[in-house]
Amino acid sequence: MRALIVDHTSSSGVTLGVAPEPVPGPGEALVKVEAFALNAGDLATASGLADGSVPGWEAAGRVVEAAADGSGPAVGTLVTTFGDGGAWAEFRAVSTAILGVAPPDADLAAISTVPIAANSALRALRRAGPTLGRRIMVTGATGGVGRFAVQLARLGGARPVAVTRSARRFSDELRGLGAEVVVADPADYDDTVHAVIDTVGGALLVRAFDRLADGGVLVSLGHLATEGESFPYAALMADPQRNNRSIVSFHQFDGSPLPPDFAWLNEQVARGTLQPSISWRGSWRRAGEAIDALRQGTLHGKAVVEVD
Repeated sequence: MRALIVDHTSSSGVTLGVAPEPVPGPGEALVKVEAFALNAGDLATASGLADGSVPGWEAAGRVVEAAADGSGPAVGTLVTTFGDGGAWAEFRAVSTAILGVAPPDADLAAISTVPIAANSALRALRRAGPTLGRRIMVTGATGGVGRFAVQLARLGGARPVAVTRSARRFSDELRGLGAEVVVADPADYDDTVHAVIDTVGGALLVRAFDRLADGGVLVSLGHLATEGESFPYAALMADPQRNNRSIVSFHQFDGSPLPPDFAWLNEQVARGTLQPSISWRGSWRRAGEAIDALRQGTLHGKAVVEVD
């Protein structure tokens, strides 16, 4: 089968080549991939793989062989898939425990963004606690996860505060997605928030933590920053107005089932309730363009590669 395989001699780190077609196990479905999303984590992982390996975490396609044990969807069903590698290929064998059914009219390119970006945002918001009527700050709000977090927070009745260094440029767009306020830095927001969904880390996380109100939670979801976190003296001290604040780590695999969340998110994207904010979409023959933009930090939103 054709696949984007690791090639350390290529400037992008991958090349369009040939890889063995996967053979599904009893609890796996064979999916014909039609689109996959690119993530910074994919590139980091690919850099450590041997030449000829097939990277990629998330992809969307159609079931062409149902799982032999009877689990999972039937042949012909549109699905989103998730796994440790193998997404950047024509075919993918996926455990039925980590794929989600999609509506028959879904745009596969759009729903390919669900397993990492949308599901991470959904689960981070759950970890942050109640949303109705609360101010929730989202850092890195123009990224794939950040945009979904803003939209899901608004759907949950929150008052999202979007943080992006390009606040002036993206203010109207982020407000259109549901942000109540758009600022360039957490320090620019002159009120407190009940929760922070942080996708940046570093010094920005420290400044976002300073905005937390009494009982507030900061969910550390990503780390785009190149530096670590250094809190100034007394930054973690409490007072009567800002007590019991916490920073919690995040991991996608928290033990709760993935398929129901994937299916619900797929439906919201298919309906147009959630916008995946795709900023680059094209053939896998041009994947190097998207990879370069992702590495340079010039992609705001998601990059989706189509298998043609």
